[in-house]
Amino acid sequence: MSLDLPRTAAVASRLVVVEATGSTNADLRASAADQRAWPHLSVLVTEDQTAGRGRLDRTWVAPAGTALAVSVLLRDLPRDPAVRGWIPLAAGLALADAVAAQLPACEVAVKWPNDVLVDGAKISGILAEATADAVVVGAGVNTRMSREQLPVPTATSFAAQDAAVDEDLLLVTYLTGLDRWLTALAAGEDALTSGLHAAVTARCATVGQAVRVSLPDGSSLEGTAGALDPDGRLLVVADGATRAVSAGDVVHVRPA
Repeated sequence: MSLDLPRTAAVASRLVVVEATGSTNADLRASAADQRAWPHLSVLVTEDQTAGRGRLDRTWVAPAGTALAVSVLLRDLPRDPAVRGWIPLAAGLALADAVAAQLPACEVAVKWPNDVLVDGAKISGILAEATADAVVVGAGVNTRMSREQLPVPTATSFAAQDAAVDEDLLLVTYLTGLDRWLTALAAGEDALTSGLHAAVTARCATVGQAVRVSLPDGSSLEGTAGALDPDGRLLVVADGATRAVSAGDVVHVRPA
């Protein structure tokens, strides 16, 4: 089906909908140097992404027409590069809010650091990538994927929830929320002052859970996710000690 996104077009500084592409993130990164043609809050969308990637170069593939791939170009960034680490979490929060608006009977949460869950199953993943002077935030959302098409038993979609998704409403709500949190983060210059830390914590399913964190060296850390620190790292309490785990060190976090 052809995407009709008038509300999203009214909010995005530039909206480009393509029939198919390898990766919306890769396309937007390649265009990011042209600041005039691709200003802050430019958006690239498709329902047929053939070479999508997640964190740690994991592949992300869905049958054509069953999922949205959307990438947003962000230029109005916090001055402190360390604060920009909160951008993926802000995107996760904004997307979770957008999903929840159309699934009011479900429990919608953020799984640290980059997934959106519906009743504990993954409906979306987020990947943020920096360019020379911008950040591209990509998200994949399972929209019309049937239960039989879901890649793993722990995934879900709007269709699997017996919900008819409004893609335009989903995207405009996500885009508006992301821009609002980014503006607040830039103005406050930290996640605590902006309120982002509290909002993400409230929406985060990982905090308070028993977790197992797979580390790059092949070892694992098992404990309780106590909180998010001011830099957005997950604080895991294990054997009486607290360890701060950054997104770059984590393969996955899931309840034990």
